[in-house]
Amino acid sequence: MNNTPKGLLISAPSSGTGKTTVMLGLLRALAEDGLNVQPFKSGPDYIDPAFHRAAAGRPSFNFDTWAMNPSLLSAISAQAEGSDIVIAEGSMGLYDGVAKPGATGHGTSAETAAKMGWGVILVIDVSGQAQSAAATALGFAKYNPDLNFAGVILNRVASPRHERLTRLGMEKHGIKVLGSLPRCGDLALPERHLGLIQAAEHPDLEAAISGYANFLRENVDLEAIKAAATGGDPLPAGQLPKPPAQRIALAQDAAFSFTYPHLVAGWRAHGAEIIPFSPLADEAPDNDADLVWLPGGYPELHAGALAAASKFRKAMIEHAKTRPVHGECGGYMALGKTLVDKEGNSHEMLGLLGLVTSYEKRKFHLGYRKAHLIAPMPGFITGEALRGHEFHYSTILEEPDAPLAEVLDAEGNPVPETGSINGNVTGTFFHLIAEAS
Repeated sequence: MNNTPKGLLISAPSSGTGKTTVMLGLLRALAEDGLNVQPFKSGPDYIDPAFHRAAAGRPSFNFDTWAMNPSLLSAISAQAEGSDIVIAEGSMGLYDGVAKPGATGHGTSAETAAKMGWGVILVIDVSGQAQSAAATALGFAKYNPDLNFAGVILNRVASPRHERLTRLGMEKHGIKVLGSLPRCGDLALPERHLGLIQAAEHPDLEAAISGYANFLRENVDLEAIKAAATGGDPLPAGQLPKPPAQRIALAQDAAFSFTYPHLVAGWRAHGAEIIPFSPLADEAPDNDADLVWLPGGYPELHAGALAAASKFRKAMIEHAKTRPVHGECGGYMALGKTLVDKEGNSHEMLGLLGLVTSYEKRKFHLGYRKAHLIAPMPGFITGEALRGHEFHYSTILEEPDAPLAEVLDAEGNPVPETGSINGNVTGTFFHLIAEAS
């Protein structure tokens, strides 16, 4: 059995309330206090875990109650072994998820907190309101009586008077205020069209996180937050995903970086060797690799450099003649024939698949995916069912190769992005999370 570590989940009524900066500041402040802090992310986020790791000094992992079965959730919770406290970050609003359950649930942050027994701290943007903020907090606290509602952190407080009035409303209804953050415009993290920029691209990430930690230390009750951490019943032992090959060449740079941490951890735990390489630096994948894996990222921002990476191109074409290659989202686009950037310029990609994609007319694709393989892909055979998540703005102009899977959204509706297979080369627009139970 795995003991569930005591922890807290930082959530909010909606996106855009400042919970990520609160999360990063809290991780660093607790670490500075000498605690070994384990970060987690609830939901299918590819970017936040790298920020968490920079703040806490420990790898962050995703929990996903829609896509993951109990065994995988248990194995991921076991990554907190040796930590003193868990701090998890929610996605969207606390109770936001899909209409139909997946492997285990609807994918809400509340489900994650309830499953693990963690207390919930709600970050509330109180700009434009005072006592009325208590009605929001009260609704969230009572919406699910089984959830351990630890309290609130008030964000974007305009003045001492504003704070006093807001606290009065909270105190009237027995809602604990764990902190009050003054309005501070310079605490926002830089963003781009997929959300935050990547952690490695932040111009001064260490200074930013230190600033968040100081800000949190000055304006929240850290001792009360530590005391609010709770844990649930022990979970049965679980297992991380098995590797799709023994020696895996994994593209890792600013163009290809969106790999779920639990996948790579599982591959390593089962004895696979992960060999990173950089297509942007025109590096070839390891010549002895059994598999080349191109994860998602931002190839559209580096399409010119990728098109000019001749050593990378030659090695990929040679590898694909005899051994498998797989690409997800941005990696799938790079495996294709052409990528059209937002200015309408066409860039020649690897041509291992016939896919042509464009960012000239952006179209938003977002949501969970259920895939039933109609052809094999690395690590999985025809007929297997997978769970994943799709998030991109590209438009398919051509997708001439044989489809890889029948793909459905979380509601069971078919989506046109079926992925492709051509010889040893496969690709999908969804990012793999787990095999379906």
